Amino acid sequence: MGKTLLFSPVGGTDPMPQTNWHDGSLVHICRVYRPDIVHLYMSAEILANHEADNRYLYCLEDLAKRQERLAEYHLIERPDLHKVQDFDIFYQDFRQLIHDISAKMEPEDTLLLNVSSGTPAMKSALLVLTTLGEYPCKLIQVRTPTGKMNEHQHEGYDVQLLWEGNEDNIEPFENRCEEIHCPSLSRLKQEEIIKKLVRSYDYEAALEVAKLLPGEATENYLPWLELACARIRLDLPRLNKLDKELMSDCIPIKGKDTEKQKIFEYALNLAVKLEKKEYADFVRGITPLIADLFESIVQHYLKINIRSCYRANSLKWDGARLQQKYPHIAKMLEENYNYCGGFRYDTVYSDHFKTIIVGTVKEAGGESDLVVLTERLRHVEETIRNEVAHEIVSVSDRDIKARTGFTADKILDLIKDAFKYTDIVLSPVHWDSYEKMNERIIAQID
Repeated sequence: MGKTLLFSPVGGTDPMPQTNWHDGSLVHICRVYRPDIVHLYMSAEILANHEADNRYLYCLEDLAKRQERLAEYHLIERPDLHKVQDFDIFYQDFRQLIHDISAKMEPEDTLLLNVSSGTPAMKSALLVLTTLGEYPCKLIQVRTPTGKMNEHQHEGYDVQLLWEGNEDNIEPFENRCEEIHCPSLSRLKQEEIIKKLVRSYDYEAALEVAKLLPGEATENYLPWLELACARIRLDLPRLNKLDKELMSDCIPIKGKDTEKQKIFEYALNLAVKLEKKEYADFVRGITPLIADLFESIVQHYLKINIRSCYRANSLKWDGARLQQKYPHIAKMLEENYNYCGGFRYDTVYSDHFKTIIVGTVKEAGGESDLVVLTERLRHVEETIRNEVAHEIVSVSDRDIKARTGFTADKILDLIKDAFKYTDIVLSPVHWDSYEKMNERIIAQID
């Protein structure tokens, strides 16, 4: 079992203030944490008090005796230290002292720093050292029994009388210690990096940085980063599990609508690629989404049960079934592909759905907007996707516009319009759900 060490400046209200019958901060920390080793930092004034009546060790040693424990006390004497408000003195001195103490500690040992005793400059020096993250330690602050500042009175100090009348010696006593969770400067910098990575949708890198921080520092937001990673990977089973655990309100379509969720999350994934200006990946990812959207339009908007015309457990046409159930659609497909040797009842492609949508809508004298939308999306896929998928080429938004007639943003707008003809009910705010998730993650970090 590791040892507990305490480094403490000794202040004017230690070991007990004369204005109340309770521990000063130094003694109270020792009462609560029972340290094995105590390092006492004494300025000229404090050292004079110690030499006059041994008040500090008198109380600490008797407390240890009452608690039936042994403790070592090391006095750090500064007889020439009179400028007790000089921050620079204490920062340099404390830094070296704590370094020397830490160097002798075992990994399982715990170092406590008393930030309630001493002058403001002493307390500030300890806080800054901790903020810089140079030493693993716990900052301990002690509330006064009255909730107000203790008064400093030294004349006529009777340590024995005060100690015997100390109400904290009577069990149970009120624990007035509080551990201050002061983030280190290193942690603050890393968390700023994490937030920047989250805003740029690089959740994998954000998670890796977060894993380098102590567990207690990341417990509020690490599961959220894991959720974001699952989402960007399109790992829907894990996404839904974490979404349920965190009670997230950032996933518009929940796991019970598996097929709808898969299509919409894929579309959001493409939107993220567009935000990151990953144009080649955006273009490559269009085909499966357009195929799914077109199929959903045929199935739900045109009320044609096209999925019943596939071969079992495959995305290939069952020619006999299609001709039997929808002979006019089979004829439509066969006539449309006469120019290339006839229609083959094999793999289902988005162009087949385009033929069905355009032909069915025109036969019914229906919505020209849907026809235009369908032809535009198929045109985009046909003119640029195949080239990017099969060649190593650089793709910019200008290239997309030159080849398709549409910017990448406009293509995304066309995709959003296509969702209106499916059975996936969306509102405009759903398209901002990644931004909402990012805000939640950053709020957890802050």
